[in-house]
Amino acid sequence: MGASDSEFELRIAPVEGPGDLASALAIREIVFIEEQSVPQGMERDEEDAKAFHLLAYDGLHAIGTGRLVTLKKPPEGERGKWGQVGRMAVLATWRRRGAGKALLNALEEEARRRKLEGVMLHAQLYARDFYRAQGYHDASPIFEEAGIAHVEMRKPLWITPPTGPAEVF
Repeated sequence: MGASDSEFELRIAPVEGPGDLASALAIREIVFIEEQSVPQGMERDEEDAKAFHLLAYDGLHAIGTGRLVTLKKPPEGERGKWGQVGRMAVLATWRRRGAGKALLNALEEEARRRKLEGVMLHAQLYARDFYRAQGYHDASPIFEEAGIAHVEMRKPLWITPPTGPAEVF
């Protein structure tokens, strides 16, 4: 199957073992280091060893990746346990075909499984509307990270029920 196919078999799977992690890092290298000129020392970090990583496949080949890290403390103004989605990357020929949305949904499901209150991320400005469409809201002014304009975005995962007495109809 090629990028020109209108239909492809999208599959999302957790990274299992060093071979899968190498595939995720290779995708990130292409997208961040080669395409966006992010220094390798900034793209790779100590979180990779403990993060939950996913891969998106076009049937056989890895075409995208993302990770979830449980934060040590919640973002400012938030409570409970939060996670950070990061290193979301899809190969250029596969963008705008659902892989990013599928990866993000799967990372959010993992965050729910871990009983996290919400997730935050640092969105590049060109991707802001994508994340807004997935329920994220801006939580910071624009800032620079790796020489690229970003904004912090957040999405609560649990809706707290009202604390008053239940209404009877």
